[in-house]
Amino acid sequence: MRIIGITGGIGAGKSTVLTLLEQDYHAYILEADKVAHVLMEPGQPAFQQIVEVFSEQILDAEGQIDRGRLGELVFRSPEWLERLNHIVHPEVKRYILEAISRCRQTGDVDYFVIEAALLIEDGYTAICDEIWYIHVPRELRLQRLMLGRGRSREHWERVMENQAADSFYRDHCSRVIENQGSISDIKKQIRELLKNT
Repeated sequence: MRIIGITGGIGAGKSTVLTLLEQDYHAYILEADKVAHVLMEPGQPAFQQIVEVFSEQILDAEGQIDRGRLGELVFRSPEWLERLNHIVHPEVKRYILEAISRCRQTGDVDYFVIEAALLIEDGYTAICDEIWYIHVPRELRLQRLMLGRGRSREHWERVMENQAADSFYRDHCSRVIENQGSISDIKKQIRELLKNT
C-alpha cells in the first residue's frame, strides 16, 4: 500500500485530484480538515480543549463550534492559529495513523491518500511514501476562491498569508501537479506519477 500525501495552498484544487484518485484508482481518501471537523464536535477529543482556549464565544446556539467564527478569529492572528493547530493536529494525526493501520490489516487498498494543508509542517513526511504538491498560481487561486466560495479578495489574501509559500512546498514535496489546465491534463499527470511509484 502506497501512502501518498497531497498538499498545497487553499484554492489549488486538491479536491479535484482526490476525486480523480478515488474514482480512477480506488484510493482510500482521508482529508485532514474533514477529520478535524469530526474531532471538533461535542464529545470528541478536541472540542473541550478548543472551548477552554477560545471561550464559549465560538459556540453557536446549539452548542457546536461555529467554524466560521473560529476561522475569522484564528486567521486574524498567527498566535491563535498556532494554538488551534496545537490542539487539533495531534488528534487528527492519531486518527490517521489508526486508519492506516486498519487499511494495512485488511490489505484491500493500493493507495492511501492523506490530504492536508499542513502535511509537511505536521511531520507527515515520515508517514508518507511521497508527497504531491498541487500548484496553481496565486492569482488564479484567488479568482477560483472568490468565484467558488464567495467572500472578498482581501479575505482570501489574509488566509493565504497564513499559508506556506510556493518555494516551501517545492522544497519539501517529491512530486508536483500543475492544476491550471483541463481535467484530462490532470488525469495524465496522475497517471504518470502513479506509473513511477
